[in-house]
Amino acid sequence: MSAMDDSQAILFQGKLVDFALAELVRQHRDSFQPLWTVDSWAKLLIWMALNCGLSGERESLELFAEALGPRLTGRLRGLFYERTLEDLELQLMADPAEPQVLVMPIAPGAVVTPQQASRALDQVGLLERVDSDRSRWQRLDALVAIPWKVSQ
Repeated sequence: MSAMDDSQAILFQGKLVDFALAELVRQHRDSFQPLWTVDSWAKLLIWMALNCGLSGERESLELFAEALGPRLTGRLRGLFYERTLEDLELQLMADPAEPQVLVMPIAPGAVVTPQQASRALDQVGLLERVDSDRSRWQRLDALVAIPWKVSQ
């Protein structure tokens, strides 16, 4: 008899699927233009549904979205709109459905400056999509919250 029982096997399988989905999103999120838009997110979901053998018909896509469920969809969406910039030691959360882009430090105890936030936004192609008026940028403890441009 194996040292692993069925519940452990299911747990490991679940972790593997979770890991694989996260990597799939990270590796393909820049493929769907225009970046940093709801359209790019929708294109990723359609691409995933089609690669799972579903048709591109609305009903089929809705079934796919329903099957993912809100918890998994939320996690994948977070990964889709998140970027870690190791060279700047910053993390960005830039979901266009949210009112602000968040620029956070990776290092404990670090604080993001507006200059660092600006460099990070420029590096990922977001600088032109956020409000350029730095007086509207908010410092929230260690992070900076930057509103999207009104035309967003």
